[in-house]
Amino acid sequence: MIEQILSFLDQVARYPYLQNAMLAAVLVGIICGVIGCYIILRGMALMGDAISHAVLPGVVIAYMIGVNFFIGAVITGVITALSIGYISQNSRIKEDSAIGIMFTAMFALGVVLITAMRGSSVDLWHILFGNVLAVSRTDLWITFGIGVFVLLAVFIFYRPLLLSTFDETMAKATGLPVQFIHYMLMLLLSLVTVASLQTVGIILVVAMLITPGATAYLLTDRFPVMLGLSALFGVISAVVGLFFSVVYDVSSGASIVLVASALFCLALFFSPRQGIVFRFFRSVSARQS
Repeated sequence: MIEQILSFLDQVARYPYLQNAMLAAVLVGIICGVIGCYIILRGMALMGDAISHAVLPGVVIAYMIGVNFFIGAVITGVITALSIGYISQNSRIKEDSAIGIMFTAMFALGVVLITAMRGSSVDLWHILFGNVLAVSRTDLWITFGIGVFVLLAVFIFYRPLLLSTFDETMAKATGLPVQFIHYMLMLLLSLVTVASLQTVGIILVVAMLITPGATAYLLTDRFPVMLGLSALFGVISAVVGLFFSVVYDVSSGASIVLVASALFCLALFFSPRQGIVFRFFRSVSARQS
């Protein structure tokens, strides 16, 4: 294992494509971890899943007309988020049903467009399942720009986001524009999804949005600590997943998600406060005393 680690570090030092992959994976791990905390605490995991799948037609259309897929993905992600809000606020349909309608409709549209491009030389496999090793310098700069924008927005709107997340009624009473904050979070979620496309892909991006945050949630009750831990777990998942992807020649996106899932399992069983193992021993100790 030590030889493999040293070989991996040597390859990262020598090959620019691996350097791009490492930087992109770390950036995605950070922004997914940060936004994921808000998604978890607001109970919006299904929204994250919806937007991550709904960007597919935008990606395909972008390839069709020859523009960067980031543009198409952002447009369709934002349209989906706004459509879900519009349907739930202007009809008897609740938000979870609106999410199901838009999610399946947009993803189905993307599948139809892919089948229509069957004769094309464009391979969208890496968009569905991720291929961080194919990240170009341009893609890296776009991911960096999205990351800076997302983190800056979270920093500037930290208190409104915090209050509306934990107590929406109080946020409304204090005059905060709760609806604006909600749609702003949807925009940030769309941007994070787009930034994650080449790293973990459309199918797996929801795992990076949820799993690091859920892992941090099991380890702390303080929100600022949760944000930091979630970003840290996202980075660890990205780096270790990329290592296994390169060494064993397996899917990069799937490797990153599996590492994140392994970290969650460790926290689930061995968290000092919430871990199943520690709770079992505490209950046994309490019965014996």
